[in-house]
Amino acid sequence: MHFDVVIVGAGHGGAQVAVMLRTQKFAGSIAIIGDEPELPYERPPLSKEYFAGEKEFERIQLRPAKYWDEREVTMLLGTRVVAVDPVGHTVTTDAGEAIGYGKLVWATGGAPRMLPIPGGDLPGVQGVRTRADADAMKAASETAGQVVVIGGGYIGLEAAAVLSKAGKKVVLLEALDRVLARVAGVELSRFYEKEHRDHGVDLRLGVCVDAIEGEGHVTGVRLADGEVVPADLVIVGIGIVPAVEPLVTAGAEGGNGVSVDGLCKTSLPDIYAIGDCAAHENVFADGAVIRLESVQNANDQANVVAKGIVGDEAPYHAIPWFWSNQYDLKLQTAGLSTGHDQAVLRGDPANRSFSVVYLKAGRVIAIDCVNATKDYVQGRMIVTAGLRATPEQLADTETPLKALLPA
Repeated sequence: MHFDVVIVGAGHGGAQVAVMLRTQKFAGSIAIIGDEPELPYERPPLSKEYFAGEKEFERIQLRPAKYWDEREVTMLLGTRVVAVDPVGHTVTTDAGEAIGYGKLVWATGGAPRMLPIPGGDLPGVQGVRTRADADAMKAASETAGQVVVIGGGYIGLEAAAVLSKAGKKVVLLEALDRVLARVAGVELSRFYEKEHRDHGVDLRLGVCVDAIEGEGHVTGVRLADGEVVPADLVIVGIGIVPAVEPLVTAGAEGGNGVSVDGLCKTSLPDIYAIGDCAAHENVFADGAVIRLESVQNANDQANVVAKGIVGDEAPYHAIPWFWSNQYDLKLQTAGLSTGHDQAVLRGDPANRSFSVVYLKAGRVIAIDCVNATKDYVQGRMIVTAGLRATPEQLADTETPLKALLPA
């Protein structure tokens, strides 16, 4: 087989490349290779609405089957690429089949980072990345008396919220001294810690896990101090490992992910990389090389690649944004707060509707909004503009954020 464009990865980014290519009137042949049996679907609901049973799988599919058929996008599902030949312009699948390409787009994301400790691979220890993961969690949680969630990031907190609402006894373990420590300021962390505890979650900070216990199935989590926390199900949410080994083996530059330039090109000819696995310089991170694990990043980089393939090259430049649903709280984030030197509270967390504005050297670099959509919409504007404002101006809820922009 040979295709003009081969897309490895059937997630948000991979699907969006194909969608945008056809939107741009690209007439060449396109194939998407995905290691899951399903057509492309949304990932964020896996730890939220889908896990909670609020959305059926059909509702989180990105496009129905007929969409791909009508646009002549060949789906090669249940297939994993194990090798790349950048000279011969071919990829090799786990079935030993060689597939030729004109352009290759690597959009594989990553696998859940699991715990490299004794018992870390026991049945009942579950990561969260695929529909199969979420289905396994749902099935196990129905009979589980107590669930231990390891990791206080978005995935862990979202899973804990779903389980707590379902009446389960939940213990959440975080190694750092606060939840969301890598992505938010102290004010937001403390707010979410209180919310989870108020909903019955036994949230423990600054704890380390030594081992997972059980024979044939998990029965408990042993902490560094010797305590064993009983568990019928353990959910691990401590990040992902970028799925780039075939590319790196083929000679692509990279370390934590595969390195790409502003056009999402790797160091190998005719090979692009996008989404969670693509390490790129980001202007909203002061030019630091980062990986962004977000739907926004995957989709925007996909658009850059598709336009580049049809000859309309323009560098990636998009404000990062994220969201998280926990209980009746909608968290919306714009920008990257990493490296901030000041955090301004806008509104009262006690009202469960407020924002935190992050500054660095007097310039607004990010905003977190909890049940404050108007602040979020206007916050994206002031982050994009790199607004300079005083803490007093930003804290004044009577003044709309957009009013602080220069006329």
